[in-house]
Amino acid sequence: MDYKKIYEEWLSNPYFDEETKKELQSISGDENEIKERFYADLEFGTAGLRGIIGAGINRMNIYVVRKATQGLANYILSQNKAEKGVAIAYDSRRMSPEFAQEAALCLAANGIKAYIFESLRPTPELSFAVRELGCIAGINITASHNPPEYNGYKVYWEDGAQITPPHDGKIMAEVKAVTDWNTVKTMSKEDAVAKGLYEVIGAAIDDKYMEELKKQVVHWDSIKEVGKDLKIVYTPLHGTGNIPARRVLKEIGFENVYVVPEQELPDGEFPTVSYPNPEAEEAFTLALKLAKEKDADLVLATDPDADRLGVYVKDTKTGEYITLTGNMSGCLLADYEIGQRKETEGLPKDGALIKTIVTSNLADAIAAHYDVRLIEVLTGFKFIGQQILNFETNNSGTYLFGFEESYGCLIGTHARDKDAIVATMALCEAAAYYKTKGMTLWDAMVAMYDKYGYYLDGIQSITLKGIEGLAKIQDILNQLRQNTPKEVGGYQVLSARDYKEDTVKNLATGEVTSTGLPSSNVLYYDLSDDAWLCVRPSGTEPKVKFYYGVKGTSLEDAKDKSEKLGKEVVDMINKML
Repeated sequence: MDYKKIYEEWLSNPYFDEETKKELQSISGDENEIKERFYADLEFGTAGLRGIIGAGINRMNIYVVRKATQGLANYILSQNKAEKGVAIAYDSRRMSPEFAQEAALCLAANGIKAYIFESLRPTPELSFAVRELGCIAGINITASHNPPEYNGYKVYWEDGAQITPPHDGKIMAEVKAVTDWNTVKTMSKEDAVAKGLYEVIGAAIDDKYMEELKKQVVHWDSIKEVGKDLKIVYTPLHGTGNIPARRVLKEIGFENVYVVPEQELPDGEFPTVSYPNPEAEEAFTLALKLAKEKDADLVLATDPDADRLGVYVKDTKTGEYITLTGNMSGCLLADYEIGQRKETEGLPKDGALIKTIVTSNLADAIAAHYDVRLIEVLTGFKFIGQQILNFETNNSGTYLFGFEESYGCLIGTHARDKDAIVATMALCEAAAYYKTKGMTLWDAMVAMYDKYGYYLDGIQSITLKGIEGLAKIQDILNQLRQNTPKEVGGYQVLSARDYKEDTVKNLATGEVTSTGLPSSNVLYYDLSDDAWLCVRPSGTEPKVKFYYGVKGTSLEDAKDKSEKLGKEVVDMINKML
């Protein structure tokens, strides 16, 4: 149907409320805005929905949420799993409680029990709750670290991971099959409660989640020895992490935790930052100010749904706070968790370290050192969760640690998504352990580089919004796919992986093999001298991302090589625009 006709239908159909119609009437003279809102349905991707809040089929609103939930309900009913129920959580964003409520009432109207959290909770706790309650699925209302105008809708399956094949494709098909708004069911909260199809959850799940986190502590002795001395600054960036992060740190013995007061309380407008992302330097401005006042040892920030952790550590030699990228903090935790497990109880013969294809090759060196299996998966933590499920189902491996470069990791198997609460706990534990050895976390990082090699990784990305932006992103991928570069930034391209076509081509011999991974619109180039480059569209933002890594002879050499390659990548992007 023509987008103008859909727009007119929303204005005239009694199904849509007056407030929605008033919003749409306000854009009646803006042809481009009408097109952006109605040219296509907000795409239900492999994890769910994410988009700008507002009226229209290409926006996040109660009607789009209901429709997505109806599709999910139809799939659950087709699997005869309605009796297991669905857990629902939400974050601090605008409309998050309302969207969670709409999802719960749609499920209830379909005879599927909804377990909805009483107030905002972190993403990893939703993953834990799905498993703990024995649910068939989970829904989390969050747009993670996106700007304030966004919200999202993530779907989890019964193992606690975000949906993967075959469920993702089948759920997407059911959502697309919902074409008549009048077939989307809902009911009143009172009726849902009366029928036993709506249950509020909270403290009992919180307590069980906390106990699972504390099981992951390796060195209680180190925390007991120096936990009262270590100074930690933490910010939840107006999101869900405040209560659980402070609680777990207090319960395991850290006494000096200073929370950034301006960012402590939930606020969907994120008033102190333009972009609530722990990858961004801006997100740490207030935390670093507090850290200098308190002379803190480390500075931590979780994103709004508390699945990603940003880190600054103090270099006592210079007095400066140094940022750790997701690759750096992930490798630091991987080395600590696997190394201390080896020291305290030994490693299983089938132990595995899992990383994504855009994650540092330093992880490969760590796995080789401990003689554990290194498994590489596509970008997206759900693929790490899928590997854990394979281990359990087939008795084919033991999960030791998993992480991705985008500041997310999981310690333990209580959840199947990134968990910044357990990462916060573990990093503070590691800081305590190294403090007992006369080392800071930065000392430990430098020692790791000295031990494994000076790997350094970077990323360049460009934002291309709207219909034209999506087309340009595809054009960039197509240009590279049709013309494989022979060299990038002075590095020779040794092989080219095309995950969409499932090919790995050796440029010297012409031999073509399989990637061994599911289809994905991603290109990866293995370069000379242990360097690499990967190109992929973002799955959550209107961006195309260029990831790259180098290996130097020293930290300074690695920085120089990384900066040079980064500049060459920018030049390459500009030539394609």
